[in-house]
Amino acid sequence: MSRIKQLSLLVVVLAACSFGARQAQANDSCYYSSYSYYPQKTYYYSYCYYLQPASTEYSYHYTIYYPATPRYVYYYNPHRRVYWGRYDLEAKGYSMLDEKDRKANLKEIPESAFPKPGDLPQIPGAKEGVALVAPPAPPKEAPPKDAPEGAENK
Repeated sequence: MSRIKQLSLLVVVLAACSFGARQAQANDSCYYSSYSYYPQKTYYYSYCYYLQPASTEYSYHYTIYYPATPRYVYYYNPHRRVYWGRYDLEAKGYSMLDEKDRKANLKEIPESAFPKPGDLPQIPGAKEGVALVAPPAPPKEAPPKDAPEGAENK
């Protein structure tokens, strides 16, 4: 086989592999975006996309990472405007809040409301059987230098 044919074949194989990887990612029932920094609130957030019941469309919740509490990634439902749980990065487990403990402001949720971390749950409002997957590792770098004071605020 000539060198040109070998290179052409390699390009075709790599393109097919890349296409397959994009297709597999697009068909996942739960996936995350990368983190972005929100300077007004001094936290990082990402989108947690999931399939809704009787739909092929994705909906989302937010994951929120506060540099001041580096052990946890919190889950926020923007449709109901409440925090509903958190992922413990050290224990590698999830704590889902009872309905009565879900609040719009994290400061209103006592530490005692978070149960011991356990298995990842099904996503509230998602198709049956759509469980969370562990969130991506949060950024390790410090908040940007132009961030407002109070990165410890929640």
